[in-house]
Amino acid sequence: MNLKTLILPVFLAAAPHGAGQNPDWQPAETPRADGFRGIWYDLGQRSEFGSKYSGGLGTYTANHVPMAHYVKEVNRTYLTWGGTPSADKRELQILVSYYNHDTGKVARPVAVQDRSPVDDPHDNGSLAIDPDGHLWVFVSGRGARRPGSVFRSKEPHAIDEWLRLPDWEFTYPQPWWFGEEGLFHTYTRYTDGRELYFRTSRDGVEWGEEQKLAGLRGHYQTSHREGDRVLTAFNRHPNRNVDRRTDLYYMETADMGKTWTTACGGEIATPVTAIRNPARIRDYSGNEDPADNALVYISDVNADAEGRPVILYITSKHHQPGPGGNPRLWKIARWTGDEWLFHEVAPALHNYDMGSIYIEDDGTWKIIAPIGAGPQKWGTGGEIELWTSGDQGATWQKQRAVTSDSPRNHSYVRRPIHAHPDFYAYWADGDADTFSVSELWFTNKAGDKLWHLPYDMDGDYAKPQRHHP
Repeated sequence: MNLKTLILPVFLAAAPHGAGQNPDWQPAETPRADGFRGIWYDLGQRSEFGSKYSGGLGTYTANHVPMAHYVKEVNRTYLTWGGTPSADKRELQILVSYYNHDTGKVARPVAVQDRSPVDDPHDNGSLAIDPDGHLWVFVSGRGARRPGSVFRSKEPHAIDEWLRLPDWEFTYPQPWWFGEEGLFHTYTRYTDGRELYFRTSRDGVEWGEEQKLAGLRGHYQTSHREGDRVLTAFNRHPNRNVDRRTDLYYMETADMGKTWTTACGGEIATPVTAIRNPARIRDYSGNEDPADNALVYISDVNADAEGRPVILYITSKHHQPGPGGNPRLWKIARWTGDEWLFHEVAPALHNYDMGSIYIEDDGTWKIIAPIGAGPQKWGTGGEIELWTSGDQGATWQKQRAVTSDSPRNHSYVRRPIHAHPDFYAYWADGDADTFSVSELWFTNKAGDKLWHLPYDMDGDYAKPQRHHP
């Protein structure tokens, strides 16, 4: 099977959500993959303590959200990741599968798209699910030279057959379905650095005009849907330099981007073009307090029981790995309803040690992340740990190590939307110092059970391997 031949020269007869027959959609050839294999990648920017980031990056980046959904109607957790055809190759495939909670088995993955010769997980996909149950995969492009791609499952809740929309330019896709109101997509374009944009669509086929959200010569953002709102946190890149990323900004919209506000409801004109503006919740440039001078790496955005935003991020003193970045810290920013408060969680070992934050119904706040030192100490990722807070993030305690004695670092822990207690977080591993296989893992809500997804599959379904207890 030739994975590179993705588009057949015929037009489709089935219609996407909310649209009639549309000749712009074409069937995509989506063969089954041979297992849950992650992509290994090295950015290539190396210094004394290794690569700026490298290893198993199948669930990279923090700016690809969401990447997994639990769907109660079929009792499945659907997920996407960046994979590769075999252990000895670095050729990116955009893979999709699901875990069936009724059977305890995973479906053999489908290669929605082969991006080879690209090996860069910046091209990983994000996953959205429309009101009819169709899966939508937004495959990230990389600037104008590699446009983004959009795929939709032909049937609801199924991964066997897919349709493809014409490509357009977007990077770091963050698509959110709002029922019959349609699709809200916030993303990045490489205009004057990396600037933030958004578009809306009633059906995923016909799109409104592109609108710029922020243009301060560079940003990375991570968003979250909360009810009828999209919450987004982002940093800025002084003079377009991503290695100087700093400051912490927050905005939200409750009307599909027609208006944007601060956490307290004050309206903000877009695009944001001034460094000092109401969206900036913390100055990490050192202008207000030199001790605050730090780089900012955003991991996740969530909301507390009252719907107030919570941001998980890392601050660092240097863009290169190693002790020169210390103090490197996991931090929480939370809106109380009156003010933003900032709390330290734990020391971090790497700028790209991405994790996820959960707000439980009983009031417990939880972080699942590579906070522990891994076998490649100064490399991306580490050992996965579960930390909790009972006082809205003011203080944190390590509850347990989810992984231990691993041969490879674990990184980029992803939080499924409506996460099921039995599939609460998933991620990939990989040797951060040298090319290796990359396997996928998941854990339960308590973090006391660990499963390994099957690297090799012969049949259509297989049970993940239980590791502990």
